[in-house]
Amino acid sequence: MYLEHFGLTEPPFRITPHTDFFFDGANRGATLDALLYAITHDEGIVKVSGEVGSGKTMLCRVLMERLPDNVTLIYLANPSLSREDILYAIADELRLSLPDNARVSLVLRTLQDHLITSFGEGRRVVVLIDEAHAMPTETLEEIRLLSNLEANRHKLLQLVLFGQPELNDILARPDMRQLKERITHNFGLEPLVHGDITSYLDFRMRAAGYRGPSVFTPAALKMIARTSHGLTRRLNILADKALLAAYATSSHQIGSKEASAAILDSEFSQATYVDKKSHKKLTRMIALACAAIVAAMALVAITWLIATARHPVVRAAEPASPPVQLASSANLAGTSIYGDYPTRNAATTAINPLHSTLKKPDSIRTK
Repeated sequence: MYLEHFGLTEPPFRITPHTDFFFDGANRGATLDALLYAITHDEGIVKVSGEVGSGKTMLCRVLMERLPDNVTLIYLANPSLSREDILYAIADELRLSLPDNARVSLVLRTLQDHLITSFGEGRRVVVLIDEAHAMPTETLEEIRLLSNLEANRHKLLQLVLFGQPELNDILARPDMRQLKERITHNFGLEPLVHGDITSYLDFRMRAAGYRGPSVFTPAALKMIARTSHGLTRRLNILADKALLAAYATSSHQIGSKEASAAILDSEFSQATYVDKKSHKKLTRMIALACAAIVAAMALVAITWLIATARHPVVRAAEPASPPVQLASSANLAGTSIYGDYPTRNAATTAINPLHSTLKKPDSIRTK
């Protein structure tokens, strides 16, 4: 619809893999060269992992086109194959002659004989397995056993696994350690950074026939980069919708308005894979933040204690109680224990007049 408006010969941002639009920046070209080397030099099992929409299928298609002519290529796109089905699928791709309902042992022996013959003729057999992270555990174990097929010192079957980052978690399990040990090369497709995104969009436009200046303004690029998270599939979707929005307003430049319209019309999942390394990094950052908070609180407490020691708090003086006057020993020496009375009888007589009355008979009797 917008091809003639922008002077394009074909759509630049199709989401289906088109090898003419393979972007070799952001380490994609180097990864492709390393894959070609590993496959053609007997390097065992090779693994390629990347987030959803990071360009794994595109890389796989370009790899298929660039393999040498002496390579017999098998592409397995169905990850739900059982342990037996993957053997039958490989045998079918190689057009092996097998009786109906052939036993697995017969299929495996026929396959091995064919691989030995091909190796003797100077041909190699390469199996590309897409969506390997969704394969059953038993099928992955069968892949490990297939890697054991050897002739002298050379592998008879080269296996390449393409999968999402969950494949790394599966291979990290204890029961998968034997398969993991057979993987000699691990390649990861990282999301594109801002500079790579600018180059990627410009490359796709020019590969589709565009010859003018860049149509994406810095503001639009920033918005597209933030929303896409650097994933090529999202970039293609957003750029295609932004071009359509610019065409609708007869504009030849994509600014923040067109980018905003494209973003609003797209519904991307907010869930992205977080591998164990990233999770550990996040946990470490949280722990460091907590430690910093505790250290800051301790520093504040120590500072307060030091300030208090240098400048003690002066409390308000309490009113003094009246002094207690104690009798001196001199005063005590002239004082009777019976108060104002010199003797006990005198004190008793003063207190009880009856006491003196009772004493009179004694005085009479004395006379």
